[in-house]
Amino acid sequence: MSRFLLVVPPLTGHINPLVGVAAELTRRGHEVMWCGHADRIRDVAGPAAVIHPCTLPGTGELVRPPTLTGPAAFRFLWEDFFVPLAEAMAPAVADAVRAFRPDAVVSDQHAVAGALVCERLGVPYFTSASTSAELVDPLAELPRVAAWLTGRLAALREAIGDPAATHDPRFSPYGVLAFTSRALLGDAALPWERVHLVGPVVADRPQDPGFPWDALDPSRDLVFVSLGTANTDAGARFLGEAVRALGMLADRVQGVVADPGGHLTDPPPGILVRPYVPQLELLGRARAVVSHSGHNTVCEALWHGLPLVLAPIRDDQPIVARQVVEAGAGVRVRFGRVDAPKLAEALRTVLDDTGPHRAAAAAIGRSLRAAGGQRAAADHLEQLVATRPAAPAGR
Repeated sequence: MSRFLLVVPPLTGHINPLVGVAAELTRRGHEVMWCGHADRIRDVAGPAAVIHPCTLPGTGELVRPPTLTGPAAFRFLWEDFFVPLAEAMAPAVADAVRAFRPDAVVSDQHAVAGALVCERLGVPYFTSASTSAELVDPLAELPRVAAWLTGRLAALREAIGDPAATHDPRFSPYGVLAFTSRALLGDAALPWERVHLVGPVVADRPQDPGFPWDALDPSRDLVFVSLGTANTDAGARFLGEAVRALGMLADRVQGVVADPGGHLTDPPPGILVRPYVPQLELLGRARAVVSHSGHNTVCEALWHGLPLVLAPIRDDQPIVARQVVEAGAGVRVRFGRVDAPKLAEALRTVLDDTGPHRAAAAAIGRSLRAAGGQRAAADHLEQLVATRPAAPAGR
């Protein structure tokens, strides 16, 4: 059997897709080791995960001003988080490669230390693309930002990678595991070779034994509201409006709201507010989702055939929201300006069984499930180890 090393940043949404892949590889008899923030990985992958821990810059937390959006947010994300993260992780990644001697590495596209160390040490690796946004070149209309990022990645390569390499380290020349499908990407041409569209990974996760399942009302439509785990500071106003919108629809809708920031201290009766929720189980019972357009939540909702109300904040979220809207499976609202009446109207639209959104969501769900998820990802990784191809020239 083979050994696989998984290199991830300390971001839950980037770890989640690989949890199911790791479980599938283990089920097939392979050895799996993680490399990253030990506590964050165990929170998502469970206590049995084998981890080579990394030293992270500062607290290892992504903290940005709530008002920072657009290109400024993108530059901040790389300059103040991903670049220092790569510099800090590189020694531990190299140590893990030498100690574990993996047959192949899976490196998240934003944990670029994994890619750069692998190219320097000559280890084949796949990129894990936890969002579809960069598959469609989000910086095509921002050439100055694209040139700036190219320069920062080149400097990282000089420091911790192979200076002779030419490809973008966010996209391995061996292959990319993209947790999406054509139904969401549309007709957009993929600018990278060897992209494998495997759909989302919907697999068991650590459960919340205290969730009050008996408080759910089967006579009303369940609407799940979440802004993910990285937007707690920015979400207070929006969550307040969402709760008021749910209250306006209380005769037909029951809301469950994820509020890890603790903003909703006095929710109306009948609306469940929890710091953390068993998301996959809830999606199996829900009728619609209100989301910030985080890629994992969007794909998991669509995998269940659920239409969405989308309120993107920054980063890849506007691109993901556009993909969903263009596919007909949701409606978009303005995160910073939408009020409760407009949110309620958006929910009525996607909850309408006679409208187009539920049918489109169901069709996308079939596409995502057919892509194969963790089984397809494991197949590609096994093929990589079996063939051990030479890395082609990068673009």
